Amino acid sequence: MQELIPSELSILLIEPSKMQQNIMVKKLNQEAVTNIEIVHGKLEALTKIIKYPPDLIISNLHYEDGSAIELLHTLRAKEKFSSLPFILVSSESRRDHLEVFKQSGILAILAKPFEQSALKRALRSAIGFLNSEDLYLENYDVNTLRVALVDDSKLARRAISKVLQNLGLNNVTEFEDGCYAIDYLKSNEIDLLVTDYNMPQVNGVELTQHLRSSAKHAHVPVLMITSEAKDSHLEKVRDAGVDAILDKPFDTTKIKSILIKMFQDEA
Repeated sequence: MQELIPSELSILLIEPSKMQQNIMVKKLNQEAVTNIEIVHGKLEALTKIIKYPPDLIISNLHYEDGSAIELLHTLRAKEKFSSLPFILVSSESRRDHLEVFKQSGILAILAKPFEQSALKRALRSAIGFLNSEDLYLENYDVNTLRVALVDDSKLARRAISKVLQNLGLNNVTEFEDGCYAIDYLKSNEIDLLVTDYNMPQVNGVELTQHLRSSAKHAHVPVLMITSEAKDSHLEKVRDAGVDAILDKPFDTTKIKSILIKMFQDEA
């Protein structure tokens, strides 16, 4: 499979404001991205996506005929578009208003006004999501590594699983809560745990503590991917034995280097 580069990306830009359209196109052009289709709202976007699915959607939060979250819900409900890469551009800073996006598997949130470097990172994450690049670990066969992926958001699990599969980690078992993972671990072994923090019954900290107290799984590397990675209370996450933490939405290109370090440290 030929890998995409930024200049080959086809982007659907959803932005009602002509001025903001011009700003975004100029910034994208600076990253060598020129294949940009512009629409103004939800219905126009859906029509374009169904006919000619883009590689990436970059969207404002609000449209005259709806919102980005309404569009996301429509797309994620369709198998064909369930993993379509999505970047949100918004001046919204309230955490509770952005949480639904963080749990929907989007690639990045660009806060207006954003620096060129932020767009560069977001595009790099999109490229990493779209491209396959097998992970090489000196002392392990990546194809045989057993991964437990735990997150109460189905959309987040889908996005994370796609990134793991791009790295050659195809043996992924998914759970929607830590309690189900604990039941699974009673009779099964894993080589890597990727977990969310907040879950209804058993959260990521409690799951990690269970892992560390088990003679069979105490050594297993733990990667936490959470929308609360910048909160001060996550100090207890590291105390529980989590090896690495990524924020939602996460830079897909970082996972590879994190996994390499985690397994090198274990070896």
